[in-house]
Amino acid sequence: MTDAPPAPSGLGGIRGARQRTAPASDSLVRTTFFDEHERLPMIVEPTRAGVDLAAWARANNEQIEAWIHQYGSLYFRGFGIVDAELFEATANALAGEDLYGDYGDLPREAAGEKIFGSTPYPADQTIFFHCESSHMAHWPMRIFFNCAINAETGGETPVLDTREAYRQLDPAVRDKFETLGLRYTRNFAAGIDVPWQQFFGTDSQAEVEAKCREADTDYEWLKGGEQLRISQFADGVKTHPDTGEKVFFNQVLLHHPAALPPATRDALRELLAEEDMPRNCYYGDGSVIPDEDIAHIFEVYDKIISAHRWDTGDIIMLDNMLCSHARLPFTGPRKTLVAMARIV
Repeated sequence: MTDAPPAPSGLGGIRGARQRTAPASDSLVRTTFFDEHERLPMIVEPTRAGVDLAAWARANNEQIEAWIHQYGSLYFRGFGIVDAELFEATANALAGEDLYGDYGDLPREAAGEKIFGSTPYPADQTIFFHCESSHMAHWPMRIFFNCAINAETGGETPVLDTREAYRQLDPAVRDKFETLGLRYTRNFAAGIDVPWQQFFGTDSQAEVEAKCREADTDYEWLKGGEQLRISQFADGVKTHPDTGEKVFFNQVLLHHPAALPPATRDALRELLAEEDMPRNCYYGDGSVIPDEDIAHIFEVYDKIISAHRWDTGDIIMLDNMLCSHARLPFTGPRKTLVAMARIV
């Protein structure tokens, strides 16, 4: 996979960094915004040198919760979070509870017990918007990204408000996601996706089957157990358990073939039957999601995206149901650390 499709304009451009001051809850921090017209993210910065973000977070957990429910995304800048151990301690304090340490889709960071590296994906391609693990039976309510090494160019982690996405989508498209739900399929085959052994963290087919049954996931062994196909139903729209708001909560752009680069999609279809594609997504009744519906989602996302340059040491904190995230193409070395908490 080397040629990326033209990204929607919102995924390809970075907005200006005009900021406006907002009231802060504590003299140790101040809050600002990148742009006065954006609802998210809210930037939290120290007012003086040497502020310990973890200590501040433990003393201000209720304020953090109020902010994250309002804005969906908080951008902690200027606190100097530059290594995995410090990031782990800080994310733990921001979450207000222990981090989640068992996640098969991301490589584990050796320097942190519950810290992961970001998704290994070609630097010249976009990872499209998604809510983490929204296609599965369990997902994190809190997700944290730490800029350990900033890319020379690009590499931003754009965010968007899933409440606003729900409001702006054409009801004719949105209602099918809400009433029918989605069925995700995934084929684990070496060289195309991660091996099933890596994803499930075991070489035992029996353990994989037990995990699938626990997660209400259908499974099918192929080629004598060399490959594995799983299929799972999930909602396309959910109601946030804390705010009561409807959110467009899914991973359709990471699974539907229409989001692949055209040349990659054509090459895969020459090699594979539709049911053997590495990933796919259908409506919950098994009907095909038209390419036009996927194009409409891109159009809406392009209107509400917020994409800004990282600084080394930045942390982005997301409510994973209120805020979807992506990754832009980049050049040069880039390292982003990931932590998760509050598994639903």
